[in-house]
Amino acid sequence: MITNPILPGFNPDPCICRKEEDYYLAVSTFEWLPGIPIYHSRDLKNWELYSHVFSEGHSIDLRRLPSAKGIWAPCLTYCEEEELFYVVYGVMNSMNARYFDVDNFLITAKDLRGPWSEPVYLHSAGFDASLFHDRNGRKFVVSLDWETRAGYEKPGVICLAEYDPAKKEIIGYPKRIWKGGTDRGCIEGPHLYRRGDYYYIMCAEGGTGYNHCVTVGRSKTVWGPYERDPENPILTSAPGNPNERRDPDHLKPQYYNPDCGLQKAGHGSVVDTHNGETWMVYLCARPFVPELRCTLGRETAIRRMKWTDNGWLRTIDGSNLAKTEEVESDLPEYPTEKIPSFDDFDTQQLGNWYYAPRILPQTFVDLRVRPGFVRIRGQESRTSLNQVSILARKLSSFRARITTKMEFVPQVHQHSAGLILYYDNMNYINLRKYYSETLGQSAISVIHLENGEKTEFLNTRIPVEDCPIYFRLTIRGRESFFSWSYDGEDYKRIGRVFDTSKFSDEYCRYGEFTGTMVGLTCADKVKRQHYADFDFFEYVEEA
Repeated sequence: MITNPILPGFNPDPCICRKEEDYYLAVSTFEWLPGIPIYHSRDLKNWELYSHVFSEGHSIDLRRLPSAKGIWAPCLTYCEEEELFYVVYGVMNSMNARYFDVDNFLITAKDLRGPWSEPVYLHSAGFDASLFHDRNGRKFVVSLDWETRAGYEKPGVICLAEYDPAKKEIIGYPKRIWKGGTDRGCIEGPHLYRRGDYYYIMCAEGGTGYNHCVTVGRSKTVWGPYERDPENPILTSAPGNPNERRDPDHLKPQYYNPDCGLQKAGHGSVVDTHNGETWMVYLCARPFVPELRCTLGRETAIRRMKWTDNGWLRTIDGSNLAKTEEVESDLPEYPTEKIPSFDDFDTQQLGNWYYAPRILPQTFVDLRVRPGFVRIRGQESRTSLNQVSILARKLSSFRARITTKMEFVPQVHQHSAGLILYYDNMNYINLRKYYSETLGQSAISVIHLENGEKTEFLNTRIPVEDCPIYFRLTIRGRESFFSWSYDGEDYKRIGRVFDTSKFSDEYCRYGEFTGTMVGLTCADKVKRQHYADFDFFEYVEEA
Protein backbone atom coordinates (compact mmCIF):
# COMPACT_ATOMS: atom_id res chain seq x y z
CA MET A 1 0.00 0.00 0.00
CA ILE A 2 0.96 3.63 -0.46
CA THR A 3 0.75 5.64 2.74
CA ASN A 4 -0.50 9.20 2.40
CA PRO A 5 0.74 11.84 2.49
CA ILE A 6 3.58 10.80 0.19
CA LEU A 7 5.32 14.12 0.91
CA PRO A 8 4.66 14.93 4.58
CA GLY A 9 5.17 18.42 5.94
CA PHE A 10 5.21 21.70 4.05
CA ASN A 11 4.70 20.45 0.44
CA PRO A 12 1.61 22.15 -1.04
CA ASP A 13 0.17 22.70 -4.54
CA PRO A 14 1.71 19.62 -6.21
CA CYS A 15 2.11 19.39 -9.98
CA ILE A 16 3.27 16.13 -11.58
CA CYS A 17 4.67 15.18 -14.98
CA ARG A 18 6.39 12.24 -16.65
CA LYS A 19 9.49 11.84 -18.80
CA GLU A 20 9.57 8.27 -20.11
CA GLU A 21 9.63 6.10 -16.96
CA ASP A 22 10.52 8.87 -14.51
CA TYR A 23 7.97 10.93 -12.59
CA TYR A 24 8.63 14.40 -11.26
CA LEU A 25 6.63 16.52 -8.88
CA ALA A 26 6.96 20.22 -8.01
CA VAL A 27 5.51 22.04 -4.98
CA SER A 28 5.24 25.60 -3.69
CA THR A 29 7.83 27.26 -1.45
CA PHE A 30 6.47 30.81 -0.92
CA GLU A 31 9.16 32.87 0.87
CA TRP A 32 11.57 29.94 1.35
CA LEU A 33 14.71 29.30 -0.70
CA PRO A 34 15.94 27.29 -2.51
CA GLY A 35 12.68 27.60 -4.41
CA ILE A 36 10.41 25.02 -6.06
CA PRO A 37 11.56 21.57 -4.91
CA ILE A 38 11.43 18.83 -7.53
CA TYR A 39 10.74 15.32 -6.23
CA HIS A 40 11.44 12.18 -8.28
CA SER A 41 9.95 8.69 -8.33
CA ARG A 42 9.77 5.66 -10.60
CA ASP A 43 7.00 3.82 -8.74
CA LEU A 44 4.82 6.72 -7.41
CA LYS A 45 5.30 5.33 -3.91
CA ASN A 46 8.90 6.16 -3.04
CA TRP A 47 9.96 9.77 -3.60
CA GLU A 48 13.32 11.54 -3.34
CA LEU A 49 14.11 15.24 -3.20
CA TYR A 50 15.77 15.53 -6.60
CA SER A 51 16.55 19.23 -7.14
CA HIS A 52 15.29 22.80 -6.86
CA VAL A 53 14.50 25.21 -9.65
CA PHE A 54 15.90 28.20 -7.75
CA SER A 55 19.06 27.05 -6.04
CA GLU A 56 22.68 28.10 -5.82
CA GLY A 57 23.70 30.03 -8.90
CA HIS A 58 20.18 30.99 -9.95
CA SER A 59 18.82 33.91 -7.98
CA ILE A 60 15.33 35.17 -7.32
CA ASP A 61 14.72 38.18 -5.09
CA LEU A 62 12.22 37.47 -2.31
CA ARG A 63 13.67 39.88 0.23
CA ARG A 64 11.21 42.10 2.09
CA LEU A 65 8.22 40.06 0.96
CA PRO A 66 5.83 39.25 3.83
CA SER A 67 5.28 35.67 4.89
CA ALA A 68 3.11 33.57 2.54
CA LYS A 69 4.12 35.68 -0.44
CA GLY A 70 6.84 34.67 -2.88
CA ILE A 71 6.66 31.60 -5.13
CA TRP A 72 3.15 30.21 -5.57
CA ALA A 73 1.87 27.01 -7.22
CA PRO A 74 4.50 26.06 -9.81
CA CYS A 75 3.39 24.11 -12.87
CA LEU A 76 5.90 21.49 -14.06
CA THR A 77 5.41 20.00 -17.54
CA TYR A 78 7.52 18.05 -20.01
CA CYS A 79 7.28 18.55 -23.78
CA GLU A 80 8.36 15.34 -25.51
CA GLU A 81 8.69 16.96 -28.94
CA GLU A 82 11.18 19.50 -27.61
CA GLU A 83 12.69 17.22 -24.95
CA LEU A 84 12.29 20.16 -22.61
CA PHE A 85 10.95 20.74 -19.11
CA TYR A 86 8.83 23.84 -18.53
CA VAL A 87 8.10 25.49 -15.19
CA VAL A 88 5.50 28.23 -14.88
CA TYR A 89 5.46 29.96 -11.52
CA GLY A 90 4.07 33.07 -9.92
CA VAL A 91 5.76 35.47 -7.52
CA MET A 92 3.10 36.91 -5.24
CA ASN A 93 4.29 40.38 -4.29
CA SER A 94 1.36 41.68 -2.27
CA MET A 95 -2.11 40.74 -1.08
CA ASN A 96 -2.89 44.19 0.32
CA ALA A 97 -6.60 45.05 0.13
CA ARG A 98 -7.06 41.66 -1.59
CA TYR A 99 -5.54 42.89 -4.84
CA PHE A 100 -3.16 39.91 -5.14
CA ASP A 101 -0.35 41.50 -7.15
CA VAL A 102 1.43 38.60 -8.82
CA ASP A 103 3.91 38.25 -11.68
CA ASN A 104 3.87 34.99 -13.65
CA PHE A 105 6.97 33.64 -15.40
CA LEU A 106 8.08 30.71 -17.54
CA ILE A 107 11.48 28.99 -17.52
CA THR A 108 12.82 25.89 -19.26
CA ALA A 109 15.58 23.30 -18.88
CA LYS A 110 16.74 20.12 -20.57
CA ASP A 111 17.63 18.69 -17.16
CA LEU A 112 15.75 19.32 -13.93
CA ARG A 113 19.07 19.93 -12.21
CA GLY A 114 19.61 22.83 -14.58
CA PRO A 115 20.81 25.02 -16.05
CA TRP A 116 17.53 26.90 -16.34
CA SER A 117 16.73 29.55 -18.91
CA GLU A 118 16.21 33.16 -18.03
CA PRO A 119 12.61 33.78 -16.86
CA VAL A 120 10.07 34.92 -19.46
CA TYR A 121 7.38 37.23 -18.11
CA LEU A 122 3.87 36.01 -19.00
CA HIS A 123 1.31 38.24 -17.28
CA SER A 124 -0.01 39.44 -13.93
CA ALA A 125 -3.70 38.67 -14.43
CA GLY A 126 -3.88 36.26 -11.52
CA PHE A 127 -2.20 33.38 -9.71
CA ASP A 128 -1.75 29.60 -10.15
CA ALA A 129 -0.77 29.92 -13.80
CA SER A 130 0.00 26.70 -15.67
CA LEU A 131 1.08 25.70 -19.18
CA PHE A 132 -0.68 23.35 -21.60
CA HIS A 133 1.12 21.83 -24.62
CA ASP A 134 -1.40 20.98 -27.34
CA ARG A 135 -0.85 18.23 -29.92
CA ASN A 136 -0.37 20.73 -32.74
CA GLY A 137 2.53 22.44 -30.98
CA ARG A 138 0.50 25.38 -29.69
CA LYS A 139 0.86 26.34 -26.05
CA PHE A 140 -1.61 27.96 -23.69
CA VAL A 141 -1.38 29.61 -20.27
CA VAL A 142 -4.33 29.07 -17.96
CA SER A 143 -4.70 30.85 -14.61
CA LEU A 144 -7.11 32.44 -12.18
CA ASP A 145 -8.10 35.94 -13.32
CA TRP A 146 -8.27 37.61 -9.92
CA GLU A 147 -11.35 39.78 -9.44
CA THR A 148 -10.96 43.09 -7.59
CA ARG A 149 -14.06 45.01 -8.67
CA ALA A 150 -16.96 45.66 -6.32
CA GLY A 151 -20.13 43.78 -7.20
CA TYR A 152 -18.32 40.90 -8.93
CA GLU A 153 -18.01 37.38 -7.61
CA LYS A 154 -14.73 36.75 -5.80
CA PRO A 155 -12.09 35.50 -6.18
CA GLY A 156 -12.55 35.39 -9.95
CA VAL A 157 -12.76 33.27 -13.10
CA ILE A 158 -10.30 30.98 -14.90
CA CYS A 159 -8.73 32.65 -17.93
CA LEU A 160 -6.76 31.42 -20.93
CA ALA A 161 -4.15 32.97 -23.22
CA GLU A 162 -2.10 31.47 -26.02
CA TYR A 163 1.68 31.59 -25.60
CA ASP A 164 3.94 32.39 -28.54
CA PRO A 165 7.26 30.53 -28.01
CA ALA A 166 8.99 32.45 -30.78
CA LYS A 167 8.13 35.88 -29.39
CA LYS A 168 8.23 34.63 -25.78
CA GLU A 169 4.99 36.34 -24.83
CA ILE A 170 1.29 35.69 -24.62
CA ILE A 171 -0.91 36.68 -27.56
CA GLY A 172 -3.30 39.46 -26.65
CA TYR A 173 -5.05 39.46 -23.27
CA PRO A 174 -6.25 36.49 -21.22
CA LYS A 175 -9.86 35.47 -21.96
CA ARG A 176 -12.20 34.22 -19.22
CA ILE A 177 -13.35 30.66 -19.96
CA TRP A 178 -14.55 28.84 -16.79
CA LYS A 179 -16.41 29.71 -13.58
CA GLY A 180 -16.09 26.28 -11.98
CA GLY A 181 -17.53 22.82 -11.77
CA THR A 182 -19.39 23.35 -8.48
CA ASP A 183 -20.88 26.22 -6.51
CA ARG A 184 -18.28 26.00 -3.75
CA GLY A 185 -16.57 29.13 -5.06
CA CYS A 186 -12.93 30.18 -4.62
CA ILE A 187 -11.85 28.58 -7.88
CA GLU A 188 -8.08 28.34 -8.47
CA GLY A 189 -5.24 25.97 -9.42
CA PRO A 190 -6.26 25.26 -13.05
CA HIS A 191 -4.62 22.68 -15.31
CA LEU A 192 -5.52 21.76 -18.89
CA TYR A 193 -5.26 18.25 -20.39
CA ARG A 194 -6.30 16.65 -23.65
CA ARG A 195 -7.70 13.16 -24.04
CA GLY A 196 -9.43 11.85 -27.14
CA ASP A 197 -11.69 14.53 -28.59
CA TYR A 198 -11.88 16.54 -25.38
CA TYR A 199 -9.94 19.22 -23.59
CA TYR A 200 -10.26 18.83 -19.82
CA ILE A 201 -9.95 21.62 -17.30
CA MET A 202 -9.11 20.60 -13.73
CA CYS A 203 -9.40 23.12 -10.92
CA ALA A 204 -9.35 23.50 -7.17
CA GLU A 205 -12.53 24.91 -5.67
CA GLY A 206 -13.88 25.79 -2.25
CA GLY A 207 -10.72 27.54 -1.02
CA THR A 208 -7.57 25.79 0.13
CA GLY A 209 -9.20 24.95 3.47
CA TYR A 210 -11.76 22.49 4.76
CA ASN A 211 -14.13 22.86 1.78
CA HIS A 212 -11.36 22.25 -0.75
CA CYS A 213 -11.89 19.92 -3.69
CA VAL A 214 -10.89 18.94 -7.24
CA THR A 215 -13.34 19.56 -10.08
CA VAL A 216 -13.33 18.88 -13.81
CA GLY A 217 -14.95 20.25 -16.95
CA ARG A 218 -14.54 19.36 -20.62
CA SER A 219 -14.90 20.90 -24.05
CA LYS A 220 -14.14 20.00 -27.67
CA THR A 221 -12.32 23.30 -28.12
CA VAL A 222 -9.63 24.72 -25.85
CA TRP A 223 -11.52 28.02 -25.52
CA GLY A 224 -14.69 26.29 -24.33
CA PRO A 225 -17.48 26.36 -23.41
CA TYR A 226 -16.71 23.67 -20.85
CA GLU A 227 -19.37 21.34 -19.46
CA ARG A 228 -19.28 20.35 -15.80
CA ASP A 229 -18.54 16.79 -14.74
CA PRO A 230 -21.95 15.64 -13.39
CA GLU A 231 -20.25 14.04 -10.36
CA ASN A 232 -18.11 17.01 -9.30
CA PRO A 233 -16.19 17.19 -7.07
CA ILE A 234 -14.17 14.20 -8.15
CA LEU A 235 -11.93 14.42 -5.05
CA THR A 236 -12.43 16.13 -1.69
CA SER A 237 -12.38 15.71 2.08
CA ALA A 238 -15.83 17.31 2.44
CA PRO A 239 -18.66 15.51 0.61
CA GLY A 240 -21.69 17.33 -0.74
CA ASN A 241 -21.94 20.42 -2.90
CA PRO A 242 -22.60 23.49 -0.74
CA ASN A 243 -23.09 26.87 -2.34
CA GLU A 244 -20.30 29.03 -0.93
CA ARG A 245 -19.78 31.41 -3.85
CA ARG A 246 -20.77 34.29 -1.61
CA ASP A 247 -17.93 33.60 0.84
CA PRO A 248 -14.36 34.26 -0.39
CA ASP A 249 -12.81 33.00 2.88
CA HIS A 250 -10.65 29.98 2.15
CA LEU A 251 -10.47 28.17 5.50
CA LYS A 252 -14.15 27.33 6.16
CA PRO A 253 -13.58 25.16 9.25
CA GLN A 254 -17.27 24.23 9.38
CA TYR A 255 -16.58 21.70 6.62
CA TYR A 256 -14.12 19.65 8.65
CA ASN A 257 -15.01 15.99 8.09
CA PRO A 258 -14.14 13.76 11.09
CA ASP A 259 -14.69 10.66 8.94
CA CYS A 260 -11.85 11.56 6.56
CA GLY A 261 -8.23 10.91 7.51
CA LEU A 262 -6.92 13.71 5.28
CA GLN A 263 -8.43 17.19 5.30
CA LYS A 264 -8.34 20.08 2.78
CA ALA A 265 -7.97 17.68 -0.19
CA GLY A 266 -7.79 19.57 -3.48
CA HIS A 267 -5.53 21.26 -6.02
CA GLY A 268 -5.03 18.14 -8.12
CA SER A 269 -2.64 17.33 -10.96
CA VAL A 270 -2.85 14.21 -13.14
CA VAL A 271 -0.31 11.98 -14.88
CA ASP A 272 -0.66 8.91 -17.11
CA THR A 273 1.99 6.29 -16.48
CA HIS A 274 3.90 4.49 -19.20
CA ASN A 275 2.05 1.27 -18.31
CA GLY A 276 -1.40 2.79 -18.77
CA GLU A 277 -2.35 3.86 -15.24
CA THR A 278 -3.69 7.28 -14.26
CA TRP A 279 -2.80 9.00 -10.98
CA MET A 280 -3.63 12.27 -9.29
CA VAL A 281 -1.48 14.12 -6.78
CA TYR A 282 -3.24 16.63 -4.56
CA LEU A 283 -2.67 18.67 -1.44
CA CYS A 284 -4.07 17.70 1.95
CA ALA A 285 -3.58 18.47 5.64
CA ARG A 286 -3.73 16.70 9.01
CA PRO A 287 -5.00 19.05 11.72
CA PHE A 288 -4.86 18.88 15.46
CA VAL A 289 -8.42 18.27 16.66
CA PRO A 290 -10.51 20.00 17.96
CA GLU A 291 -8.39 23.11 17.28
CA LEU A 292 -8.30 22.34 13.52
CA ARG A 293 -4.77 23.66 13.27
CA CYS A 294 -2.41 22.18 10.67
CA THR A 295 1.09 22.59 12.10
CA LEU A 296 2.73 20.54 9.35
CA GLY A 297 1.11 22.75 6.74
CA ARG A 298 -0.42 21.49 3.51
CA GLU A 299 1.07 18.21 2.36
CA THR A 300 1.02 16.12 -0.84
CA ALA A 301 -0.98 12.91 -1.26
CA ILE A 302 -1.75 10.66 -4.22
CA ARG A 303 -4.86 8.87 -5.52
CA ARG A 304 -5.17 6.21 -8.20
CA MET A 305 -7.65 7.20 -10.89
CA LYS A 306 -9.44 5.72 -13.92
CA TRP A 307 -11.24 7.02 -17.00
CA THR A 308 -14.86 5.96 -17.44
CA ASP A 309 -16.38 4.76 -20.71
CA ASN A 310 -18.15 8.09 -21.10
CA GLY A 311 -14.90 10.04 -20.68
CA TRP A 312 -14.85 11.28 -17.08
CA LEU A 313 -12.13 10.89 -14.48
CA ARG A 314 -12.89 8.90 -11.32
CA THR A 315 -10.97 7.41 -8.39
CA ILE A 316 -10.14 3.73 -8.80
CA ASP A 317 -12.54 2.70 -6.00
CA GLY A 318 -15.36 5.05 -6.97
CA SER A 319 -15.19 7.16 -3.80
CA ASN A 320 -14.41 10.85 -4.14
CA LEU A 321 -12.87 11.09 -0.65
CA ALA A 322 -9.17 11.49 0.10
CA LYS A 323 -7.60 8.35 1.57
CA THR A 324 -4.70 7.73 3.95
CA GLU A 325 -3.87 4.53 2.07
CA GLU A 326 -3.90 3.82 -1.64
CA VAL A 327 -3.38 0.61 -3.60
CA GLU A 328 0.07 0.93 -5.07
CA SER A 329 0.96 1.06 -8.73
CA ASP A 330 1.81 -1.96 -10.85
CA LEU A 331 5.11 -0.23 -11.58
CA PRO A 332 8.16 -2.07 -10.17
CA GLU A 333 9.20 -1.01 -6.68
CA TYR A 334 12.00 1.56 -6.82
CA PRO A 335 13.43 2.53 -3.41
CA THR A 336 14.79 6.06 -3.12
CA GLU A 337 17.23 7.82 -0.85
CA LYS A 338 15.59 9.52 2.11
CA ILE A 339 16.65 12.67 3.89
CA PRO A 340 19.10 11.52 6.59
CA SER A 341 18.09 11.89 10.22
CA PHE A 342 21.67 12.77 11.20
CA ASP A 343 23.80 15.29 9.34
CA ASP A 344 27.38 15.60 10.61
CA PHE A 345 28.32 18.28 8.04
CA ASP A 346 31.33 16.25 6.96
CA THR A 347 30.92 17.10 3.27
CA GLN A 348 31.51 20.43 1.57
CA GLN A 349 28.05 20.38 0.00
CA LEU A 350 25.00 21.52 1.97
CA GLY A 351 22.15 19.02 1.93
CA ASN A 352 19.38 20.00 -0.48
CA TRP A 353 16.79 19.60 2.28
CA TYR A 354 17.87 22.84 4.00
CA TYR A 355 16.03 26.12 3.46
CA ALA A 356 16.17 29.73 4.56
CA PRO A 357 13.54 32.46 4.51
CA ARG A 358 13.87 34.82 1.51
CA ILE A 359 17.58 34.21 0.81
CA LEU A 360 19.65 31.21 -0.22
CA PRO A 361 21.36 29.40 2.69
CA GLN A 362 24.67 29.56 0.80
CA THR A 363 24.77 33.33 1.39
CA PHE A 364 25.41 32.83 5.13
CA VAL A 365 26.55 29.20 5.48
CA ASP A 366 30.14 27.92 5.21
CA LEU A 367 31.07 24.20 5.24
CA ARG A 368 34.69 24.64 4.20
CA VAL A 369 36.29 26.96 6.74
CA ARG A 370 36.03 24.37 9.51
CA PRO A 371 35.63 20.82 8.17
CA GLY A 372 33.03 18.77 10.02
CA PHE A 373 31.04 21.83 11.07
CA VAL A 374 28.57 24.18 9.45
CA ARG A 375 29.44 27.80 10.20
CA ILE A 376 26.47 30.16 10.20
CA ARG A 377 27.19 33.86 9.93
CA GLY A 378 24.81 36.01 11.92
CA GLN A 379 22.65 38.65 10.28
CA GLU A 380 19.40 40.41 11.17
CA SER A 381 16.87 39.51 13.85
CA ARG A 382 14.57 36.56 13.23
CA THR A 383 11.66 38.97 12.79
CA SER A 384 13.25 40.62 9.74
CA LEU A 385 11.85 40.28 6.22
CA ASN A 386 15.25 40.88 4.67
CA GLN A 387 18.34 38.81 5.54
CA VAL A 388 17.95 36.30 8.35
CA SER A 389 20.32 33.43 9.10
CA ILE A 390 18.01 30.46 9.70
CA LEU A 391 19.11 27.10 8.30
CA ALA A 392 15.99 24.96 8.55
CA ARG A 393 14.31 21.80 7.36
CA LYS A 394 10.63 20.99 7.14
CA LEU A 395 8.85 19.59 10.16
CA SER A 396 7.38 16.40 8.68
CA SER A 397 6.10 14.53 11.73
CA PHE A 398 3.95 15.23 14.77
CA ARG A 399 6.55 13.81 17.13
CA ALA A 400 10.24 14.55 16.69
CA ARG A 401 13.49 15.12 18.56
CA ILE A 402 15.79 17.76 17.09
CA THR A 403 19.32 18.04 18.49
CA THR A 404 22.46 20.00 17.71
CA LYS A 405 25.89 20.66 19.19
CA MET A 406 27.02 24.26 18.99
CA GLU A 407 30.19 26.26 19.62
CA PHE A 408 29.49 29.97 19.98
CA VAL A 409 31.09 32.78 21.97
CA PRO A 410 28.90 35.91 21.95
CA GLN A 411 30.73 39.17 22.52
CA VAL A 412 27.88 41.68 22.82
CA HIS A 413 24.21 41.36 23.62
CA GLN A 414 23.30 41.63 19.92
CA HIS A 415 24.96 38.25 19.28
CA SER A 416 22.85 35.11 19.65
CA ALA A 417 22.66 31.63 18.20
CA GLY A 418 20.79 28.41 18.81
CA LEU A 419 17.86 26.19 17.88
CA ILE A 420 14.53 27.42 16.53
CA LEU A 421 10.97 26.22 15.89
CA TYR A 422 9.76 28.62 13.21
CA TYR A 423 6.50 29.21 11.39
CA ASP A 424 7.15 32.73 10.17
CA ASN A 425 8.92 35.91 11.25
CA MET A 426 6.08 36.68 13.67
CA ASN A 427 5.76 33.20 15.19
CA TYR A 428 8.68 31.21 16.55
CA ILE A 429 10.38 29.90 19.69
CA ASN A 430 14.15 30.10 20.00
CA LEU A 431 16.53 28.55 22.52
CA ARG A 432 19.55 30.79 22.19
CA LYS A 433 22.94 31.44 23.65
CA TYR A 434 23.77 35.14 23.97
CA TYR A 435 25.83 37.62 25.98
CA SER A 436 24.02 38.76 29.13
CA GLU A 437 25.12 42.20 30.32
CA THR A 438 23.23 41.59 33.56
CA LEU A 439 25.29 38.48 34.31
CA GLY A 440 28.44 39.77 32.62
CA GLN A 441 28.89 36.51 30.72
CA SER A 442 27.31 34.10 28.26
CA ALA A 443 23.85 32.77 29.05
CA ILE A 444 21.04 30.77 27.50
CA SER A 445 17.33 31.55 27.53
CA VAL A 446 14.14 31.10 25.51
CA ILE A 447 12.45 33.75 23.39
CA HIS A 448 8.90 33.34 22.10
CA LEU A 449 7.21 35.35 19.36
CA GLU A 450 3.45 34.80 19.08
CA ASN A 451 1.63 36.75 16.40
CA GLY A 452 4.20 39.50 16.68
CA GLU A 453 4.27 39.77 20.47
CA LYS A 454 7.70 38.99 21.88
CA THR A 455 8.24 37.37 25.26
CA GLU A 456 11.76 37.00 26.59
CA PHE A 457 11.56 34.51 29.42
CA LEU A 458 14.11 36.04 31.78
CA ASN A 459 13.24 33.43 34.39
CA THR A 460 14.73 30.81 32.05
CA ARG A 461 18.09 32.59 31.90
CA ILE A 462 21.00 30.34 32.85
CA PRO A 463 24.69 31.35 32.86
CA VAL A 464 26.76 28.94 30.77
CA GLU A 465 30.41 28.37 29.94
CA ASP A 466 31.91 29.21 26.56
CA CYS A 467 32.39 25.61 25.55
CA PRO A 468 30.51 23.23 23.26
CA ILE A 469 26.84 22.99 24.22
CA TYR A 470 24.00 20.73 23.12
CA PHE A 471 20.53 22.11 22.40
CA ARG A 472 17.46 19.91 21.94
CA LEU A 473 13.88 20.56 20.84
CA THR A 474 11.34 17.86 21.63
CA ILE A 475 7.98 17.85 19.84
CA ARG A 476 5.31 15.55 21.20
CA GLY A 477 2.14 16.37 19.35
CA ARG A 478 0.71 19.54 20.85
CA GLU A 479 3.59 19.90 23.30
CA SER A 480 7.02 21.29 22.44
CA PHE A 481 9.87 22.10 24.80
CA PHE A 482 13.63 22.74 24.87
CA SER A 483 16.48 21.19 26.85
CA TRP A 484 20.25 21.58 26.94
CA SER A 485 23.38 19.69 27.96
CA TYR A 486 27.14 20.02 28.20
CA ASP A 487 27.89 16.36 27.45
CA GLY A 488 25.02 15.24 25.19
CA GLU A 489 23.87 12.73 27.81
CA ASP A 490 22.43 14.62 30.76
CA TYR A 491 19.81 17.04 29.40
CA LYS A 492 18.11 19.68 31.52
CA ARG A 493 14.75 21.20 30.58
CA ILE A 494 14.64 24.95 30.03
CA GLY A 495 11.52 27.06 29.67
CA ARG A 496 7.90 26.07 29.60
CA VAL A 497 5.95 23.72 27.35
CA PHE A 498 4.65 25.45 24.19
CA ASP A 499 1.51 24.69 22.20
CA THR A 500 2.73 23.26 18.88
CA SER A 501 -0.69 23.62 17.28
CA LYS A 502 -0.35 27.40 17.27
CA PHE A 503 2.30 27.08 14.57
CA SER A 504 -0.29 26.85 11.81
CA ASP A 505 -2.20 28.69 9.10
CA GLU A 506 -5.23 28.71 11.33
CA TYR A 507 -3.57 30.46 14.29
CA CYS A 508 -0.89 32.69 12.79
CA ARG A 509 -2.29 36.06 11.76
CA TYR A 510 0.61 37.29 9.65
CA GLY A 511 1.27 34.26 7.49
CA GLU A 512 -0.59 31.41 5.86
CA PHE A 513 -0.19 28.59 3.33
CA THR A 514 3.26 27.44 4.50
CA GLY A 515 4.30 25.06 7.31
CA THR A 516 6.47 24.74 10.38
CA MET A 517 10.26 24.52 10.10
CA VAL A 518 12.96 23.52 12.59
CA GLY A 519 16.56 24.59 12.38
CA LEU A 520 19.73 26.39 13.37
CA THR A 521 20.04 30.14 13.65
CA CYS A 522 22.56 32.88 14.35
CA ALA A 523 22.19 36.65 14.62
CA ASP A 524 24.71 39.47 14.62
CA LYS A 525 22.71 42.69 14.74
CA VAL A 526 25.83 44.89 14.84
CA LYS A 527 28.32 43.95 12.10
CA ARG A 528 26.71 40.89 10.41
CA GLN A 529 30.04 39.08 10.90
CA HIS A 530 29.93 37.01 14.08
CA TYR A 531 29.25 33.31 13.61
CA ALA A 532 28.31 30.07 15.32
CA ASP A 533 29.70 26.61 14.49
CA PHE A 534 27.36 23.59 14.59
CA ASP A 535 28.83 20.10 14.73
CA PHE A 536 25.70 18.23 13.63
CA PHE A 537 21.96 18.51 13.11
CA GLU A 538 19.78 15.56 14.05
CA TYR A 539 16.08 15.14 13.26
CA VAL A 540 14.59 11.93 14.66
CA GLU A 541 10.94 11.03 14.20
CA GLU A 542 9.51 9.52 17.38
CA ALA A 543 6.62 7.09 17.60
